Amino acid sequence: MNTVINTKNLGLSSAATAATAVVLALTLTACAGGSTGTASGGKHDPDATVNIGSLYEPQNLDNTGGGGQGVTEALHGNVYEGLFRLTDGGKVQPLLAESHRVSPDGLTYTFTLQGGVTFHSGKALTSQDVKHSLERVLAPDSQSARKKNLSVVKSIATPDPRTVTVTLSQKSISFVYNLTYVWIVNSEAKDLKQREDGTGPYRLDRWTRGSALSLDRFADYWSDAAANKKVVFRYFKDATALNNALLTNAVDVVTSEQSPDALDQFKNNPAYKVTEGNSTTKLLLAFNDRAKPFDDTRVRQAVSYAIDDKKLLESVWGGHGKLIGSMVPPTDPWYEDLTALDTHDPERARKLLAEAGYPKGFSLTLDTPNYDPHPTAATFITSQLAKVGITVRINTITSDEWYTKVYKNRDFQATLQEHVNDRDLVWYGNPDFYWGYDNPQVTQWVEQAEQSSTAAAQTELLKKVNRRTAEDAASDWLYLYPQIVVADSRLTGYPLNGLNSQFYAYDIKKG
Repeated sequence: MNTVINTKNLGLSSAATAATAVVLALTLTACAGGSTGTASGGKHDPDATVNIGSLYEPQNLDNTGGGGQGVTEALHGNVYEGLFRLTDGGKVQPLLAESHRVSPDGLTYTFTLQGGVTFHSGKALTSQDVKHSLERVLAPDSQSARKKNLSVVKSIATPDPRTVTVTLSQKSISFVYNLTYVWIVNSEAKDLKQREDGTGPYRLDRWTRGSALSLDRFADYWSDAAANKKVVFRYFKDATALNNALLTNAVDVVTSEQSPDALDQFKNNPAYKVTEGNSTTKLLLAFNDRAKPFDDTRVRQAVSYAIDDKKLLESVWGGHGKLIGSMVPPTDPWYEDLTALDTHDPERARKLLAEAGYPKGFSLTLDTPNYDPHPTAATFITSQLAKVGITVRINTITSDEWYTKVYKNRDFQATLQEHVNDRDLVWYGNPDFYWGYDNPQVTQWVEQAEQSSTAAAQTELLKKVNRRTAEDAASDWLYLYPQIVVADSRLTGYPLNGLNSQFYAYDIKKG
């Protein structure tokens, strides 16, 4: 899904990638050119190949079919485009939609498409492709994180090749924002898990599984051409191998540094540039709120009080990243600092466990993805919970196993997972989501917020949701990831914030 729960390997960046609003906005053109990042300028080679190092290889190439964070990172905005796009600064801008208008009752959206747009196969973009793309997200087998959000779509009409009219069953103030996640695909394309047919500034050249995914500049792109001729996403199994690739010039930039201990070798070297932007990736200890013992708020609160989040963040990230105390990062409109509701207090944890009927604690299985930092975090959590009488058995699983066991089948007690998207607090208003949090008042507030007529009204209601879910310890939000990008100092124009795992490559210039 595009959630980019990470599903960071689900793209929940699908069951995910979420996703996320982030700071540092620049004025961007309405076309695909122009990303936030370091200032561009000076001489560069338009025929250069930019090598991008990443830990997140796609599971497949379809963001409605479990492609994961990696497919969002490589293809979103580069190969596929939406009617709108979310900039690296968190702003919604028109893209394939030249313009749009909304009816006075807020139920009908009419979009006029850009002219002269073709897919990589050569087929012209029409309103039928937009209709098909929306229907893909809403299909029964869709794994898109936006499926629930877009379920308000009642009908889609295509009165002419450049006009799409979408009628909603109820008002949805986030409708245009949610469309930034919807890739417009060729309605005639087949097998989009293995190949692509988008409208973006790059087309897929080759995907060698376990190694690299390369993109070529699309000669017939409808807007400004990409600044570089070729982009290669090179995939590595761990942060050490990734950093070594940067040191040996095998890659030019690392999309998200995962080894803070390695930063000094780059900070003290003029050949590299280290930047820390704003992340929307939250590391969650997610409980199965449907099942004992986590159906009891006091147990969830006790677990949260027992874990020293600050110490965990320091041990994993060495002073980088932030504590947030809720699902909402500082860059979301409804952010409030709620860390005071999630302090480290083992004595209070023991008291709450006794009140809940577990004076001697209990045992639980923690389903833990096998990639960093989950194993480290799981070991830390195990030692912390042991101090209040809770015994943890770590069950290490792959991201594919996580998707099936935890996300799809809800077969878990507790799990670790990254949620990448911005503005993903609203998932707590959905009792059917994998963690099973079910608070009727929260569900009502989320529904009312979505039907708000103004952003201010939406923000006020979602601040209430944020506080209530934090008070209920719906999950334990361990920390907010830093967004550290390390690049060759000759590189400019790359994204800084990594919003929802997207990594726009078309503005990167290589000196």
